[in-house]
Amino acid sequence: MIICVVGPTGVGKTKMSIKLAKIFNGEIINADSMQVYKELDIGTAKVKPNEKCGVKHHLFDIREVNDDYSVYDYQSDARKKIDEILASKKVPILVGGTGYYIKTALYDYVFLEEMVENDYSNLSDEEIYERILKYECGVAIDKNNRKRNERLLTKLEMGTFQNQDFKLIYDDVYFVGLTTNRDELYKRIDQRVMDMLVELIDEVKPFYLNNVRSKAIMNGIGYKEFYPFFENKSSLKDCVEKVKQNSRNYAKRQYTWFLNQMDVKWFSVDYQDFDKTVLEVSQYITNENDN
Repeated sequence: MIICVVGPTGVGKTKMSIKLAKIFNGEIINADSMQVYKELDIGTAKVKPNEKCGVKHHLFDIREVNDDYSVYDYQSDARKKIDEILASKKVPILVGGTGYYIKTALYDYVFLEEMVENDYSNLSDEEIYERILKYECGVAIDKNNRKRNERLLTKLEMGTFQNQDFKLIYDDVYFVGLTTNRDELYKRIDQRVMDMLVELIDEVKPFYLNNVRSKAIMNGIGYKEFYPFFENKSSLKDCVEKVKQNSRNYAKRQYTWFLNQMDVKWFSVDYQDFDKTVLEVSQYITNENDN
């Protein structure tokens, strides 16, 4: 059995995954494209050591912030961990909001070198970026990396990236989605930004001072938005609002992706009684596994 806990940013996936790991004797595998990086802790809302409750966590903090880490790398690493956990008679629990990572890990997704590259010379960088966004592919995109974006858009339009009938390569996979109403989710996202603001600025500042502009920093929400503040080009208030807006927009894209790409069983989170939601999820998994 494999459990996947998915959903938008800020909905409660980390807390749910740890609860389920305790119930089902599981180990957690990160499925967030930013949490693979060391030192990106606050802005990524990475699980804290005292929150792990003795549960083993995998594929967190496995790369330096200047390293490149592709979805191909993740597919290989995640499948290795899944197989190791299954072999130890435990339950792998993938948790995160990067849907493309999860799909490539669990489905018969084969990376193909595209034989041709479409001609996008008539399109601006912004137009290419907007076309990619329409596919909701879950990949971090640098608007200014035109060559990479042209290759990505070629894959999307040719169907070698996403629009295929992929099959699960594992048995008994349960996709659990956490959701809440939009107003509540946006309120939680905004509040989380404010709660972590001081620590987040302290986390971002050394990267700025060392002129770190890696893919992880410039694509990840909660980091690049503060660079204009340090450069005295934007007020702190404006930068904070930008983080909130980008986070809310990302949550919308995550919903769209999971709704269209996976057979997810959705649960509305009761934040006043989270254990009630945990019980609903665990009963669903148990009943499905018994059938």
